Amino acid sequence: MTLDRYRNVANRVLDPLVGAAARVGLTPDGVSIVAFLLAVGAGVAFFLAGGSLAVDGVLLPGGAEWYLVGSALVFLNGVLDLVDGQLARRLDVASPAGDLLDHVLDRYADIVVVAGLAAGIERYALGLAAVTGVLMTSYLGTQAQAVGLDRVYGGLVGRADRLALVVLATAVAPFLPGELGPLPLSVVGWLLVFFAIVGHLTAMQRFYHSLRALS
Repeated sequence: MTLDRYRNVANRVLDPLVGAAARVGLTPDGVSIVAFLLAVGAGVAFFLAGGSLAVDGVLLPGGAEWYLVGSALVFLNGVLDLVDGQLARRLDVASPAGDLLDHVLDRYADIVVVAGLAAGIERYALGLAAVTGVLMTSYLGTQAQAVGLDRVYGGLVGRADRLALVVLATAVAPFLPGELGPLPLSVVGWLLVFFAIVGHLTAMQRFYHSLRALS
């Protein structure tokens, strides 16, 4: 993991935003829900990047420029994912129920973002491999806590790293529309390959760490 090392720096940068959220009466749960809705919007945008979508008879035109929209929405999702926890601590309302809601919404957000990326390029098997890697990484982190250990955040790639990679890859995707490398895959396709491989490796790292701690 790389970006989690700078969590304290991010917290200081976002402190004014947390203060503003507190002043206008936002709740941590409300921020978590807004963050999830942004992720849903990103998933739809990534799907539209690969083609059009009909909603109640209204045709939403597709195009690679939707990757830029999705990139911005994922960035905002990541920002709010930090704000909700800070806001809960500032308001002194942190609770197991709020933590549960945050983690459930984060997992669904991961699913819709990866599913949108895969559907946009019609690489469903690759998307399945990627989303299972992402989910197993998160599962092993919280399962350690369930068996009496501290929650595990270590490993090759954490959620903050994944979000940053999605933001970067989809920001450049409209400008690199062709296939790259030895396989017939676009930038987004290679991103899914990375999540599929490194996600499962990270999960195994966390499993090994937890198993050793329990031995």
